[in-house]
Amino acid sequence: MNITFLGATESVTGSNFLVEATGKKFLVDCGMYQGKAETELENDEPFLFNPSEIDFMLLTHAHIDHSGRIPKLYNDGYRNKIIAHKATCDLCSIMLPDSGHIQETEVEWKNRKRMRQGKEPLPPLYTAEDALKCLELFEPVKYDEIIDVDENIHVRFNDAGHMLGSSIIEVWINEDGKTTKVVFSGDIGNNDIPLLSEPTMIEDADFLVMESTYGNRLHMKDEDKAKKFLKIVAETLKKGGTVVIPSFAVGRTQEILYEINTLKGEEDNEEFDEEYKELMKVPVYVDSPLAISATEVFKENVDLFDEETQELIKRGDNPLEFPGLKFTRTAEESKELNEKDESCIIISASGMCDVGRIKHHLKHNLWNPNSTILFVGYQAEGTLGNKIVNGAKKVKIFGEEIAVNARIEYIEGYSGHADQEWLLNFVYSFITKPKHIFLVHGEKDAKLELKNKLEENTQIPITIPKYGERYTLNEELAKQVIKRENDSKFTRLEVLGRMETLKEEIDDMEEIIKEELSNNELQDEDVVKMNDRIKDLERRIVEIIENK
Repeated sequence: MNITFLGATESVTGSNFLVEATGKKFLVDCGMYQGKAETELENDEPFLFNPSEIDFMLLTHAHIDHSGRIPKLYNDGYRNKIIAHKATCDLCSIMLPDSGHIQETEVEWKNRKRMRQGKEPLPPLYTAEDALKCLELFEPVKYDEIIDVDENIHVRFNDAGHMLGSSIIEVWINEDGKTTKVVFSGDIGNNDIPLLSEPTMIEDADFLVMESTYGNRLHMKDEDKAKKFLKIVAETLKKGGTVVIPSFAVGRTQEILYEINTLKGEEDNEEFDEEYKELMKVPVYVDSPLAISATEVFKENVDLFDEETQELIKRGDNPLEFPGLKFTRTAEESKELNEKDESCIIISASGMCDVGRIKHHLKHNLWNPNSTILFVGYQAEGTLGNKIVNGAKKVKIFGEEIAVNARIEYIEGYSGHADQEWLLNFVYSFITKPKHIFLVHGEKDAKLELKNKLEENTQIPITIPKYGERYTLNEELAKQVIKRENDSKFTRLEVLGRMETLKEEIDDMEEIIKEELSNNELQDEDVVKMNDRIKDLERRIVEIIENK
């Protein structure tokens, strides 16, 4: 039995694993790369396998970094079943066509520029129509049922608590007279996500492929994040500002709506009551057609909600419906939000601010010191959201430089991912511990810290696989590396990536130096030293340009 790691190895996106066993080949996830421009170029690259030779696919959940290249897989010849939880199938039916529409829109913008330069237009990665075609392959299943894919391969989907329909997948493979069990964690949910049940604890495994997004961080506790959320919103509204919440259309948006609806029962004190009254004075806009459709899917799958939420619904208090909640479906309605002379809360996708209507709302609010941009989800390296969260003074939106004067806040407790504590608890909960763990879906620092913690506390050997590494799942854990045909191209992409990072660092350095030079206490000798260092940097750059 072999497993090849073909995504989510150097980052938190592009989840894709190829398993070969008992004469069969199957995939777990087929996600899109998101974040840095050079990373996203990998979406166009050919798969390192023949899609027509894949016998079936298991999908952990609907988020685009796990499902977004399925239409490309279909276009490249894949025609077998995609097994996923029913809610995942429902969500993919709206998310994949939406992704196709984004691909068409993005390439249309690029092609206008290419045509002005006399270049040939590029095709989109896939279209909305392509995405609709691939939906015929989806085969819905329920949680907790063992499914016989064939006589030698059996799978079970368990609630991962990360988003509606998200799954931890157990795979049993009978080969050479013995059974090997591999568990794919998918994305493990934060333990106190509103609406959703807690992640399922798995009893045993031989091998575990596990996410590590927050492997080096702890989340804010639940009781604190609700108070912080209300305080930030109330303070902004009192100043007459707007609260803009970049939110993932599926999952975070619905949780924020839940939070707003249930804050009224949190506490009984005068300050809290005043803040809540301030919140209730203003409209709450969900400005994302995808988020609106996803909210409908949530309402159709209330059986997956946690017990507390189901009790609320039975009493007639649907947490996804409340006075003041408004949905804006059309682009015209979205534009009108930025023309209104009123305070409001705008929840808009995308959560990392790279595409979608959120960019328009940022353009109209980032410069305003009375407004607040409130982040509630993970911001991958290279994204616009990541730059804003990490203190950028200016950002470019639609080619225009925008000053960041708004209040910037980040409530990490709303993340859909387990933090370090709960990732460790997930492993500790195994009655029979895995023989080996592969850490994926995390930045380098997060993976390394989680690896060290796990090895220290469990003595389980841990591997952090790289792209294209193929492992034979046996006692020796033999490894080989499958090379891309055009590896040199990816070295070139890495060079471009480093240049982009260097430009950002120079911009940061300029801001720091300006600040230091404005300090009246700065000594002349310090200015001379600073000047010498900059001259040295300039000399090195010239040497690189002249190829010395």
